[in-house]
Amino acid sequence: MTIPTVEDLRSAALVHRFNDTFNPPGLTNFLGCVQADTDVTGIRSLNFPPFACGDVVTAGLYLEGRYFPSTGAPVTFTWYPDRIVREAEYRGLRLRSTTALPFGEMAVVVQLEVENTDGRPREVQLRLGVQGGVTKAVQAWNDPEPPRETDNDMAVDGARRALTFSARNSPAATIEGTWPRPDSVEVTGFSYREVLAPGERWQLSYVKAVGEDLAAATELFDSLVDRVPATLQRARRGWNEELAALFTPGNDSYSGHLPLLETTDKDVLRLYWMGALGVAYFKRTSPHSVIGRTYDTLMPRYWQSVTFLWDFSLSSLVHSLLDPDVLRTHLEHWMSTDIYKHFGTEWVTGGPVGQWYSVNDFAMVKMIRDYLRWTGDHGWLAKGVRSLHGGEPPVVEYLEWYARSWFMFRTPSGLASYGGIGNLLECVSTYIAEVASLNAANAFNLRFAAEVARMLGRPDKAHGYEAEARQLVSDLQKLYAPGRGFWNARLTDGRMVPVRHCYDFFTVLNTIAEDLSPTQHAEMTSFFKRELRTPTWMHALSCEDTDAMSGVRPDHQWTGAYTAWPAQALSALYRVGQADLAFEWMKGLAASANQGPFGQAHFAESVVGPDGGGARKSSPNLPYVCDWACSAGGAWVSTIVESLFGVEATLSDGLSASPQFADFDPGARLVGLRYQGADYEVTREGARRV
Repeated sequence: MTIPTVEDLRSAALVHRFNDTFNPPGLTNFLGCVQADTDVTGIRSLNFPPFACGDVVTAGLYLEGRYFPSTGAPVTFTWYPDRIVREAEYRGLRLRSTTALPFGEMAVVVQLEVENTDGRPREVQLRLGVQGGVTKAVQAWNDPEPPRETDNDMAVDGARRALTFSARNSPAATIEGTWPRPDSVEVTGFSYREVLAPGERWQLSYVKAVGEDLAAATELFDSLVDRVPATLQRARRGWNEELAALFTPGNDSYSGHLPLLETTDKDVLRLYWMGALGVAYFKRTSPHSVIGRTYDTLMPRYWQSVTFLWDFSLSSLVHSLLDPDVLRTHLEHWMSTDIYKHFGTEWVTGGPVGQWYSVNDFAMVKMIRDYLRWTGDHGWLAKGVRSLHGGEPPVVEYLEWYARSWFMFRTPSGLASYGGIGNLLECVSTYIAEVASLNAANAFNLRFAAEVARMLGRPDKAHGYEAEARQLVSDLQKLYAPGRGFWNARLTDGRMVPVRHCYDFFTVLNTIAEDLSPTQHAEMTSFFKRELRTPTWMHALSCEDTDAMSGVRPDHQWTGAYTAWPAQALSALYRVGQADLAFEWMKGLAASANQGPFGQAHFAESVVGPDGGGARKSSPNLPYVCDWACSAGGAWVSTIVESLFGVEATLSDGLSASPQFADFDPGARLVGLRYQGADYEVTREGARRV
């Protein structure tokens, strides 16, 4: 089958106990998210913006009077798109839980099964601990953690033997309870006492429902609490339908679709599927979104309701093919936002969030480019979009502005200086001011603006942009470290500081490879092999870099790498003809897709041991602070389509393909690749319209 099911995408069995370096899996139902705790039943971060329960753990398991994580018993986690299965054994009891978010509902369900494996009758004392609290925050969610009210009115619902929490400062309520109903209920949880014969199983269903008021929450609770097995089945069917929609023309879930990948290579197929899911898992269809259907960037713990321009742009090929209408809406929204003060926006209010990311111009040009070349919607360039400064300039003027805004940051060296650590990688103290990556990206931006100008019959303007790009590239060469394969950063005082970072490696090659010499290609490749690559992941910063001692955040430091960086590095290798090296590494990288959608960052294997056979996802806790999944995982789809299959989607000169298969399945093909209104099939022979 080329269309995956939830069974095809399940993670490896990940075995962990409390305080392991582990990021427990999460779930979404497109309204919100939840995360498993390092426990058999506990959940945390249940939030459906604007409704939020904070990052609070509830439904924690106590067994024989003891909080289960304190026992030291390992828990096996298996993630599926629709559910999380947790299993453990403790003193003659086998425990298994299944957690899911019902489609279309602000609720979570957990089904627990307890089996007596002791060989003798057992009295089982079990308790679910509860910590409540809910709010409705119709405001900008501009903090990493979701909002919370800590002074809810709490009560026992005697008829249901459940616990209710009602917000005092906003219209929000939640109710938690079980089926069968507990033997006793206290303000801290529910208690049960069961006698199980040898081999006998006992099942408990837990539900937490959220609503605008207690009546709404209770109505939802009542519809689920004694029907949890059926709810789990509906979630599975719903997710299988969603996965099929990803690859089906004319589906009801997206304004486009992705091509099918048909191959016998299970590693590449898993990377492709996880890349696709790494975008779809962030779709949000909340009726509370002021900009309609949208895509979050992180889940399930941090920056809920927020979309970062940078991360979105790294998956822009997927957005262009899968949901181009939403991509266009986002681009117009961001054109009306000051992208020189913020890194993104959130959808509860539509307002800006965070500090300026200096990548924003590059991100906007890349997204506009992908939208135009894949959809062929060239008329959009003439559409007026409301500006913060008044009027409605056409889209083409925004594009030209983003391509030339580097002049605002230009220094006497001829390059743009892009600010401090918080504007760039946030955790590499030497990666500041004039960096190679974004100055190479400026040349890329100018060349695309020239391509658009030429298409619109403005050759003089195109020649001007191309001349600027040539000069930029010439000035940029002064940052290169000859013979060493990496680039320097030029600080504001003129000092040149070597920075052995992957972002320079792949951004320079992916934007201006044709401007570099074969010697530079070879030196940069050697640097990558020598100091960045690991068998199943990479170091974002070389372990030999002088800044390595300044931080341990694995998205950009020596400890690991951000989710899209290996995919971007693969693309860079293909761009300079290193197909054999790239494909060999790609096979290893596939092992890191065994933990569910790619995390915000994974640890290099020499830093923290592998998990599920691949590079371990970063912990969400300090000092690492990386979420379980990130929408930039769509970069893996781009690498397979545009690098492995060599697809070149031009603005106005058609679609072609020059595959670089190396040892990849010679019979592999992409089917149903949509380009400017027509479908194409791509094989090792190239692309053909069908």
